Amino acid sequence: MSFKAAAVQMCSGVDPVKNAAAMARLVRDAAGQGATYVQTPEMTGMLQRDRAAARAVLADEAHDIIVKTGSELAREFGIHMHVGSTAIALADGKIANRGFLFGPDGKILNRYDKIHMFDVDLDNGESWRESAAYTAGSEARVLSLPFAAMGFAICYDVRFPALFRAQAVAGAEVMTVPAAFTKQTGEAHWEILLRARAIENGVFVIAAAQAGRHEDGRETFGHSMIVDPWGTVLASAGAAGEAVIVAEVDPSAVKAAHDKIPNLRNGREFSVERIAGAIAGGVAA
Repeated sequence: MSFKAAAVQMCSGVDPVKNAAAMARLVRDAAGQGATYVQTPEMTGMLQRDRAAARAVLADEAHDIIVKTGSELAREFGIHMHVGSTAIALADGKIANRGFLFGPDGKILNRYDKIHMFDVDLDNGESWRESAAYTAGSEARVLSLPFAAMGFAICYDVRFPALFRAQAVAGAEVMTVPAAFTKQTGEAHWEILLRARAIENGVFVIAAAQAGRHEDGRETFGHSMIVDPWGTVLASAGAAGEAVIVAEVDPSAVKAAHDKIPNLRNGREFSVERIAGAIAGGVAA
């Protein structure tokens, strides 16, 4: 059956309490528009480049205000509430970049820890080493919900198509990509990556994003987006500031896409041979 999905765009700051209040306000807006599944961005609870300052306010899962607020909102509105991710303190002193899906009763249905760490050096001088503070996840899941089978990813994961293909082969009809894309990489690749993951797997992609200039000085790309299995953008937000986008998601469109382009069924195992070099008139032995 079809359902109304919402992606909540935020500009999270350094104070988890304020961010929880902003999340609640935007989720109420989404639920008021009839959304029964609502997704927030990566790092909903806090964007803070100063790691010492971040650690000073981090909490474990049982005491985290974003987790508590997400559960309360799911129960209050009877929705599936997806906190795209928030920073969770772990017992070993590291941090998890962890997403949570709450059912309408407020209980946690799924946790997902970001698998691929954003360790990059960009042309504009930005340098990120997510692995220095965060523990990478190692498990992907496809969750069967009353309205669709859902797969999970976070931000940088979108550049690893094998993750999406594995979940699509396992039956995912909707893929989720909450994110905090940098402005530089977002301008270059955000839309094309989301549409590619939707098209090559014949699935819906829902991506709530951080947007604008944040208190810690970074700038994120925004443009939260909902894409259908044919690659059509059903809804999108602007480049900066808060927003709520809503679209009707009909899982039967997934089957229709797979019937037209059955690449999941047509995939074959193959080997890869690296060739040493070429010679005139043919391939070297």
